[in-house]
Amino acid sequence: MEITKTAIVSMVGRPNVGKSTLTNKLVGRKVAIVSNKPQTTRTRITGLLNKDGCQYVFLDTPGLHKPRSRLGDYMVKVVEDTVTEVDVAALIVEPIPNIGAPEEKLISQIEEAGIPSILVINKTDTVKHEDLLAVIAAYAARHEFDAVVPVSARTGKNLDILMEEINKFALEGPQLFPEDMVSDQPERQMAAEIIREKMLLLLDREVPHGVAVGIEKMETRESGTVSIYATIYCEKASHKGIIIGKGGAMLKKIGELARRDLERDLGAKVYLDLWIKIKEDWRNNQYQMRNFGYQDE
Repeated sequence: MEITKTAIVSMVGRPNVGKSTLTNKLVGRKVAIVSNKPQTTRTRITGLLNKDGCQYVFLDTPGLHKPRSRLGDYMVKVVEDTVTEVDVAALIVEPIPNIGAPEEKLISQIEEAGIPSILVINKTDTVKHEDLLAVIAAYAARHEFDAVVPVSARTGKNLDILMEEINKFALEGPQLFPEDMVSDQPERQMAAEIIREKMLLLLDREVPHGVAVGIEKMETRESGTVSIYATIYCEKASHKGIIIGKGGAMLKKIGELARRDLERDLGAKVYLDLWIKIKEDWRNNQYQMRNFGYQDE
């Protein structure tokens, strides 16, 4: 396929509005981890789709929130640096007729930069059609969006219409990424994120938000098996015990679920070795954050 146009899209919004789920659906493959917990995404993730002569570059971002740690500060900066350096910004909101502080801040940034914007009302499968009118009216009174598209990332409803609207802002030019790429994430980062996703799925309260994953070694054996040696870092000794679980049951479950996804994504058998270490208050330690890949480009 010859690429003659590109469209760079920032996917922005508050935590838990479905930015990563929507990005995955549009790309057609899972490139960003998802969970029902807020602040799952910690850094910018690029999802790529080549379609009808256009390369779409979706920039999935952390949810805009009030930071309570240095990691939170980093996540907010990722959003602020990403929202306007694009061809079009997609502001993703829930079907609630109220504009909160995160949405207000993002709209102000979009206005200051003078870039095209699409209001994407997600989770429409959870409300009645007539309820959307109040949501549309509330946002229309605040900002003149170039398009308003109600969608459901879960069911796929209206995603074709969203793609048509995004395509209107594609620019003539060569492709930016190789044709066979679906994300800019290195394999090590992808593996670390998958392991973290399973902890978000299985663990409660503060524990999963206080973990980071480092891939110590990743190699392919002669047999074709990919060996991955990973360390899970948590902030408290009590958290370490919860992650291990009774008789090691929780750590085993995390490993089983992560290995299954890794084998699917890597297309090979995976040997996964997990260890746990304590790094107290690492979310406020700039050095540790950089070690885990959370650093300014």
